[in-house]
Amino acid sequence: MLYTVSYEGGGLGSFSFDSIVGKQTIWIGVAVVLFIVFYSLDWRIWNNLALPIYLTTLLSLVLVLIFGKEVKGASSWFEIFGYSIQPSELAKWGTALGVSAYLGQTNMDINNMRRALVAFAFFLIPAFLIFLQPDAGTAIIFLSFLIPLFRAGLNPVIYFLGFSLAFIFIGSLLWSPHFIILIIILVSYAILSYSVKNSKIPLSILLMVSLFVFASYNFIAHGYLFVGLVLAGTYFAFLTYKEAKYRLMIMTALLSVFAIALSIGTSWAFENILKPHQRERLNVWLKPELSDPHGSLYNIIQSKTAIGSGGFSGKGFMEGTMTRLNYVPEQSTDFIFSILGEEQGFIGCFSLIILMMVLLFRLTIIGERATLPFVRYYAYSLAGILFFHFFINLGMTMGIMPVIGIPLPLMSKGGSSLVTFFIMFAVLIKMDQTGRRG
Repeated sequence: MLYTVSYEGGGLGSFSFDSIVGKQTIWIGVAVVLFIVFYSLDWRIWNNLALPIYLTTLLSLVLVLIFGKEVKGASSWFEIFGYSIQPSELAKWGTALGVSAYLGQTNMDINNMRRALVAFAFFLIPAFLIFLQPDAGTAIIFLSFLIPLFRAGLNPVIYFLGFSLAFIFIGSLLWSPHFIILIIILVSYAILSYSVKNSKIPLSILLMVSLFVFASYNFIAHGYLFVGLVLAGTYFAFLTYKEAKYRLMIMTALLSVFAIALSIGTSWAFENILKPHQRERLNVWLKPELSDPHGSLYNIIQSKTAIGSGGFSGKGFMEGTMTRLNYVPEQSTDFIFSILGEEQGFIGCFSLIILMMVLLFRLTIIGERATLPFVRYYAYSLAGILFFHFFINLGMTMGIMPVIGIPLPLMSKGGSSLVTFFIMFAVLIKMDQTGRRG
């Protein structure tokens, strides 16, 4: 795919190490050598050196803010002998080692508040330093470490609350805050009604109230809606109070107030705090009909057109007209999937997705058969990083995720990412093979 996007005629004889393919070939060679070196090392050293490596990668993130080379407004690179190295990529490996070593400690109780906060700090600190560069896309990848924390037994309620907050944040940008507030109130009623011993009748009433609310919201004066909500709330609160579930009532009320405040605050911040170009980025993702098709929406339109034009079997290698004419910006990095879609069609795209799913499945198998917790959590850390990269990148090219500059692993141009993944795979494969030999 990189050869296709950089081809300018002249055949193979025109190959140059100064070209995109030439530089990537050098990085592949470096990555293979490092793979062999890291695979040759005793895997036990990584558990012992996890914290020093993690701290070293944190130091590199601090130094790049001071001495880094600025590219496209972000100070994310060190320039060494004409090659750019991105420390945030190596920070993913360092954080994977740090998180895995911490979670793998004896008698680890991840639901202990102090231990949970330390575990969160392990990946939120590098994410914050990367966000300061600023590189929000790479910073978001560090949320993938929630996956090994989940495998370690972190309370699922935390994930439910996280998804709920994300829904409120996104929903407040998509719809009217009043609509989101109605949803929050109805959910709080559902929690109260489900908590009583005989919940069938309250839940049936909640269903009727919900139908009334949505009908009132669209067709009747809001006075009727308010009265209906107050009466329903009084009924559900009475049932909960009758069973002396005071703590549940207080927690539900507090969470509802917080959620409503978040919804109103999100809408207000979007209109009054965000700069026009930041609002435009969110509109490209959530409300593309409001964006300029010749401006901020251009990348997405061209990418989706290129992918769709490939049809079932694609136009063929080197036959992608949109690719050859450079209609898709950043097609060697963030939007390389659009080249695959145009030239190899549905078959090529589906094949890539299947291969990635198989790889992720194999990583989870390695994690589950590991006898040591450190190896298990390291495998899940690598699987999480890979999944976030893959899902967000494909979502970007198809317009279902915001464009935040996430490369496609093992395909996009970039040496730092390639080398980091090769190192992470080498360490994990050595861990797995040594463990199986006993």
